[in-house]
Amino acid sequence: MATIDDYGSEPPRRASPEHRIAFQGRPGAYSHMACRTHYPELEPLPCHSFEDAFAAVREGEARCAMIPVDNSVAGRVADVHHLLPRGGLHIVAEHFLRVNHQLLGIPGATLETVRLVESHVHAIGQCRNFLRRHGYQARVVADTAGAAADVAAAADRSRAAIASRLAAEIYGLVVLASDIEDAEHNTTRFLVLAREPRWPSWRDGPVITTFTFRVRNRPAALYKALGGFATNGVNMVKLESYIDGAFAQAQFYADIMGHPEEDRVRFAFEELRFFSHHVEILGVYPADPFRERVG
Repeated sequence: MATIDDYGSEPPRRASPEHRIAFQGRPGAYSHMACRTHYPELEPLPCHSFEDAFAAVREGEARCAMIPVDNSVAGRVADVHHLLPRGGLHIVAEHFLRVNHQLLGIPGATLETVRLVESHVHAIGQCRNFLRRHGYQARVVADTAGAAADVAAAADRSRAAIASRLAAEIYGLVVLASDIEDAEHNTTRFLVLAREPRWPSWRDGPVITTFTFRVRNRPAALYKALGGFATNGVNMVKLESYIDGAFAQAQFYADIMGHPEEDRVRFAFEELRFFSHHVEILGVYPADPFRERVG
């Protein structure tokens, strides 16, 4: 498991593993912001890769991990959907983070001195109108927080980064332009993963159940497998497909609104298991209130 020690001007704390939350990326990444927003009592543990963040939880180096899965502009985070079914962890919560991109430069830089803007490919794509309007050259780098760290180290007024306000705080940069993203709805959904499942009661409020299943490559296989959710009035809010190496069986990842202990959900799963196999529940967890606000 590889973690990241470079915190710029913010020294890392030394909490016990049960008081840490792992995330992928450099300090100042949007995943870091999600950790601070939703779990301020936990020490964020930056990791080089998603695999390392999963391993930090499995190996007892952190209590849980904050992992992005979808963005309202960029779509799904591809690597994560393949890791979840085989990561050995359980989904225990979901959180949504409004993504506000900032243009960051060194002290003394201005919009007029900047020529080159660096960031992750998605961040650059999400700020395309701003970059075109100012005539800036864009350079794709590995991540937003890394771009901020590189701009700070270069101490060049002609370079700027698209990153978070947290990155500006950590690396001693200034905000040259605020909220420069093109889409007002730019939001990322995160899943919180832990070693043990923590199912809430179905009576405690809206619940999401996430699961995977496989169907054979037969006509109407998916239609038959999912029919029970429609006939039992269970709302499916997400369905993603995978394919195996032989292109013979499709595996699906799904989110539904409902708890496996509710009769309607139990009946739907009975029908699903009749027409499919390898059904695995990855998590049962409270629905974030964000869903009700935008629903």
